[in-house]
Order: sequence, then C-alpha cells, then structure tokens
Amino acid sequence: MAYRERLLDRQSSTGRPVRVGLVGAGQMGRGFVAQVRRIAGMEVVAVADLDVQRATGALKAAGVENVATGDDYDRLRGVVDEGGTVAVNDPTLLTALPVDMVIDATGVPEIGAQIALNSILAGKHVGLLNVETDITVGWLLSRLAARAGVVYTLCRGDEPAEALKLVEFARDLAFDVVCAGKGKNNPLRPHDTPSMLTDEANSKRMNPKMLASFVDGSKAMIEMAALANAADLGVAKRGLSGYETTVPQLHDVFKPAADGGILDRSGVVDFATGPVAPGVFVVVHSDDATVVEEMDYLKMGSGPYFSFYRPYHLASIEAPLSIPPAVLDGATDIAPAAWRAEVAAGTKRALKAGEVVDGIGGECVYGMIESAEVAKDERLVPLGLLAGARLTRDVDVDHLLTYDDVELDTSTTICQLRALQDQLLATEPPGTVGPIPGIPKA
Repeated sequence: MAYRERLLDRQSSTGRPVRVGLVGAGQMGRGFVAQVRRIAGMEVVAVADLDVQRATGALKAAGVENVATGDDYDRLRGVVDEGGTVAVNDPTLLTALPVDMVIDATGVPEIGAQIALNSILAGKHVGLLNVETDITVGWLLSRLAARAGVVYTLCRGDEPAEALKLVEFARDLAFDVVCAGKGKNNPLRPHDTPSMLTDEANSKRMNPKMLASFVDGSKAMIEMAALANAADLGVAKRGLSGYETTVPQLHDVFKPAADGGILDRSGVVDFATGPVAPGVFVVVHSDDATVVEEMDYLKMGSGPYFSFYRPYHLASIEAPLSIPPAVLDGATDIAPAAWRAEVAAGTKRALKAGEVVDGIGGECVYGMIESAEVAKDERLVPLGLLAGARLTRDVDVDHLLTYDDVELDTSTTICQLRALQDQLLATEPPGTVGPIPGIPKA
C-alpha cells in the first residue's frame, strides 16, 4: 500500500494527521510548509523561527490563518492537541510540543545539533534539511536516535538522498558502484565571499551567505561528504574533481584511469560541472557478458561501465517524503552508515591571530572535502565546528585549518557532540550501531 493510503488509514484510526514541527521558515521552510499542506494525512502544526512573523508568514502563505503565538507552553500544547497551529521563536519549545516529527531547515550546524538532540531526548523523530549538521555529528546522532527508538534522517529532495537512492538501486541489481555524485551548476570560486556576491544574491532573492556557500564549493563538498558517509563510499581526492562533462559522458569520465577515466579507484564520490546539474548520478560496472549485452540492447551504452542519472532534485518539495517512512515504519531515508568523509576548511584570505571565523558561506573559509582518515591524521578541523572559532596564529590564504590554528567554543552543543563522536569512532568500527555506554536502550 502506498504511503498516501497508509497516512489516511493512520489518520482514520488515530483521529488526527501526522503532526510535524518545523524549525526555520526561510526559503526551504516555506516550500516545505506549502508542500506538506497539500498532502493528506500530515500537517505542519508548529513552526519555530527567530522571527515569529516569518514563521506565521510561512503558515499563512500555505493557507493557515489562525496561528497561535507566544511562549506559554501549556497554552500552545493545548492548541496543538485541539488540532490548531502555533508559531514560536524558541526551537526548544517546539521540540517539547506534541508533534510526531521535527524537521530542521535552518542550515546552521549548531542549531541543527541542538534541534536533533532535543528531539531525540523528547522521543520524537527528527529529519534534517541541514546537511551541515549531518557531516559534523550525524554518525553520533543516528546512533543516539537508534538507541532511543526514534528515527534520525536527512530529508529526501537534496542531492545526497537522491544520489543514495540511485546507489541503492544499483546495488540491489548487483552492479558494482564505481562513482556516485551530483552536478554543480554554480561556478567554483573558492575565494568568493558574501560581500562580493550581495548584488547577485539580491537578484536571486537569496541570502548572500547561502549563495557564497554554493559558489565557494562548500555546499558541494558538504553534500558529497554526506553521500560518502551514507553510502559507505570513499572520497575521489581532496576537493574532488569537478570535471566538466555531459550526462552521456558520465560513465566514460567517472571510471578508473586504467580504463580511460579520471579516477584512481572505484567506490568513490565526486561531482561534475556542466549540464549534469541539477541532477545526480551513479556510475556502475558489470563484468557479466550477458548483462553487458542486455544493457547495450537497452540503449545504456556498450559497457562495461554504465551510468544511471536522475535529472532533478526537488529540495523542500520532496522533503515531506521522509516523514511517512519515519513515522509509519521507523525507517531512515539517509543517515551515516560509516564515517568515510570530512569537510575541512580552507582560508579565503590570509587570517591574523585573534580573528573570528564567521562560518559556512562567510568571509573567512570555504569547505574542502577529504577522507576521514586523512583529516584525522592531519588534525583538520571540521567546517561545521568553526563558526565563532578564534585564530590562535596567523595563517596564509588556502591554508587548511587544523586544531592547532584555532580555539573552538567547546561549550556549544555541536562541539560537545563531536567530541563524543570522535571518542566512539576511535574505539568502535564506524559502521557499528551498538549500545552506547551509559545510555540504555529505549
């Protein structure tokens, strides 16, 4: 039975739809609210944003007129219990309300960590439209959720989730996965800053820091790290290739160099520039002569390398698809299965001791993907920990920041979770989901 019918059956039996809470009412959040509003059997009943008017605006744009606000928990809980809708400026308050699943659409690593942890501790499923948090502490959060009996997942619609679906499709058919990735449709200019992109951002009705995170490559590195960790794939090389190609050429490019491609090995992630964007792809290999012959007959190429391609990803429009698996089946769409990739930070300019890093898409650093093993050996600081970090010494442009270069704010939730994750990864196989000392299974 399709999820649509199952959602309606659930609503019929419980007398209410699946209740969803959303944190972050920006562009992604607004699209998410509007799409959920169209799906029978689920409803966004609470939205949190620092700007409450933006939260109420997202709801009203989706046709919700009567929205309760304020910080009186008992009153707000009563509104939700009675089938109403609320807007608050405190994400912590939202995670305590009677919702079935919390979605974080802030894109801020620290906020995402707080929302995910509070949701898990409150016994609620959590979905992230916040890959930045996942590539920093997602391995630990997924373990904590499993032990608490709830679901932690990234949401459908972003490239990592949709590329993973192609990987799973290929593996289910017993193809060998050679490379999985995405197309990048922005120019790659690592040193671009929000102040340089303000006019372009305004013309696109975007936050300049968000546009900068696309142009400077951070977003592509973050997304491919999430895919690597979820699919248990390696990193093609530091920074990936960004090779310019076309869809028909994908399986000729992203294959081992021994066979005429650009890769030094199989089983990796990478990204392409050119008309591959906004799609995702997986390149596979088969050594079975009959399969190769049949694939050729099906117009998939002469083999033995083939590519599967999805020409779109629908971001917040597809994100609601991750709610029914979590609530109805306790299933995760995408979460770290291993810890294969990290995103480090290169400097956009020379930085002086005492300067404070302004985070992802800012004036100071860009993201640089590397294998988790190399990042650990070189003591590279994860990009998701650097907002608010203070330089302890002068560094040159394009320097990859190490733990010796910065002083982190170790009081933040994400730094504390990362310290615990590092400790566990040092003592357990990265793919293991077993008991965590001191945390009983729910």
